[in-house]
Amino acid sequence: MPDTDRLPHALYRAEQVRNLDRTAIEDFDIPGIELMNRAGAVAFRCLRDRWPAARRLTILTGTGNNGGDGYVIARLARAAGLTVRLLQLGDAERLRGDAAVSCMAYRNAGGTVEPCSALPRETDVYVDAIFGRGLERAVEAQWADAVMALNGQRAPILAVDMPSGLHSDTGRVLGVAVKASATVSFIGLKQGLFIGAGPEHRGDLYFSALEIPATVYSREILSLRRVDWDQQRASLAPRSRVAHKGDCGHVLLIGGAPGMSGALRLAGEAALRTGAGLVTLATHPQHAAWLNLTRPELMVAAVECPEALGPLVERADVIAIGPGLGRDDWGRQLWAQVRDLGLPLVVDADALSLLAEMPVYGPDWILTPHPGEAARLLQVGVREIEQDRLEAVRVLQERYGGTAVLKGAGTLINDGSQRPPAVCSDGNPGMATAGSGDVLTGMVAALRGQGMDADAAATAGVCLHAAAGDFAARQGERGLIASDIIAALRPIANGIEGM
Repeated sequence: MPDTDRLPHALYRAEQVRNLDRTAIEDFDIPGIELMNRAGAVAFRCLRDRWPAARRLTILTGTGNNGGDGYVIARLARAAGLTVRLLQLGDAERLRGDAAVSCMAYRNAGGTVEPCSALPRETDVYVDAIFGRGLERAVEAQWADAVMALNGQRAPILAVDMPSGLHSDTGRVLGVAVKASATVSFIGLKQGLFIGAGPEHRGDLYFSALEIPATVYSREILSLRRVDWDQQRASLAPRSRVAHKGDCGHVLLIGGAPGMSGALRLAGEAALRTGAGLVTLATHPQHAAWLNLTRPELMVAAVECPEALGPLVERADVIAIGPGLGRDDWGRQLWAQVRDLGLPLVVDADALSLLAEMPVYGPDWILTPHPGEAARLLQVGVREIEQDRLEAVRVLQERYGGTAVLKGAGTLINDGSQRPPAVCSDGNPGMATAGSGDVLTGMVAALRGQGMDADAAATAGVCLHAAAGDFAARQGERGLIASDIIAALRPIANGIEGM
């Protein structure tokens, strides 16, 4: 394993990391060149551990401190007997401060610098040290050409601190960005590595605090929390030995218009597998009689009109509405019936589209939109949502209340409290499949029904869902279906996935 630290849960904006860097230098008397040398050394060890057979390196450097890190890597690689080609983007005469010192040390050790005109094919690993964490403008001209050429090579790429062209705060691509095989990040993890296009461009992620004192971090409040199942598994406390089904929550799931019964069926089984004591499916009479044929533990109620929900609502601890609900008169009437009940509510799928048509504020609900549904709720395009997912989930929560869950690569959770929002770092692309969101709806409702508050249920549900998806993906991401996620829930939730 690379000689790096365990990934922290605190994530920061680029400006905050600059402040941490400055604090370490000015208040703790750690010279900037020392931090640069530490960063280069960590990156080089990471490279050697990750690709031990590599003997030929090509290092692309820019004119800032990120380029300075690249010069340290180049110097260490030459000292270790590796063949190094260092390609400079921009005028090396523009190097200043610690980066200039690092460049001079490399040259004094016998290293040579070439202009970046073309990339050599005879390379085992490329090192991206072009741009650092502070990039704000679009990558253009020779810089864009170099990034595209780098992405077109077959050899792996190690990105230093951030993949060049990836925005540190939003994770959006600034015109073009390096697609790294691995990224090693320093001092503070940048939130852009986990949101937007970050997961697509960072590759495997490593981190080092560069041995700066822990008290440095007291100067900055994290901007985003990284959450995962390893952290969240403790939220599922062992059950009492005298528990009965009534103690474990009664979930009422509403949906399943004609032709869309599968969505509700998936949500129902997911609720059971997440520990709900009782689950009732309120669905269209057309298929109510056979909806639980293969899962008799599910109770099913045929609901012809909204008034039929009354007795079901009285027995429920939490309601989830939306999977397969449809947007015809039947679905609209059911949504209108439960929207203002005041019970804990999970809102998904078609119910979100109905909410977008007539927005209301709900203090005690959990909204779980994917980017398309979020775009409808905020009356913008999907591209705008994906350009700044963190801002999108903030506005969703502010406008609609409750807890907002913006699904996708790096699912975000925002409950509007003083605590920073959260991003889930588990999950995989195989989960982008029909019914996966319905499974999450049932899971979150089940956790809410078992006594968790809205934010805790959303956070634990998202992380458990992602971990189950990762477990299912052990047999391959392609062809993974929503039922595979459900099948993984029981071992993951009970901590026996390794058995």
